[in-house]
Amino acid sequence: MNTDVEENEDTETAKAADEKPEPAREAAKEPAPEAPEQTDDNDNGARRERRWPRVLAGVLVVALLAAGAVMYAAGRQLRDTPATSNRALTDSAATAQVAGEVTNALGKVFSYSPDDTAATKASAQKLLAGKALQQYAALFGQVEKQSADQKLTLTTHVVRAGVTRLTPDSAHLLVFLDQVYERKGKAASKAAAQLSVTAQLREGHWTIVEITSR
Repeated sequence: MNTDVEENEDTETAKAADEKPEPAREAAKEPAPEAPEQTDDNDNGARRERRWPRVLAGVLVVALLAAGAVMYAAGRQLRDTPATSNRALTDSAATAQVAGEVTNALGKVFSYSPDDTAATKASAQKLLAGKALQQYAALFGQVEKQSADQKLTLTTHVVRAGVTRLTPDSAHLLVFLDQVYERKGKAASKAAAQLSVTAQLREGHWTIVEITSR
């Protein structure tokens, strides 16, 4: 009786041992770990190499646009400089005209004799205007009386008239004068003068509007 029980137990123990999974079999059932993803350095390098031309092209475009803007601004500045707008440097005919007319006007208004101051006054009314005429009129009364009392004759010669700036309707000149004073019974005396003159073009002729002694 006991013998049969022991045999049964041994048989069950053997079956359990057979059914117990071996470690190798369990390990085989488990999924194998995935291999880590490897980065292809060659692909990355190729991408960088393909990106560089695009970057360089963008930089070149920006540089060209910037250079173009600078060149345009520089050209505009050169076109707008005072030097290029000064006709005294580019228009010799207009420069000669204003210099000639101003020279003629100064010779007339600054020359007089005791017997003919009226002619000088009339010339001033035609050839001067604005501030120049106001100043001249204020002083000529004294000059007229002095000329009559002292029998004084004044003759003015323009030695040189340089146009420093000329626009279509205005001009600035630097004028050098020689003036000869003669009093009755006395030797003539000579003096030099230097004037800064501003003139305006009015009805086709240059009129002196300001005179400053230098």
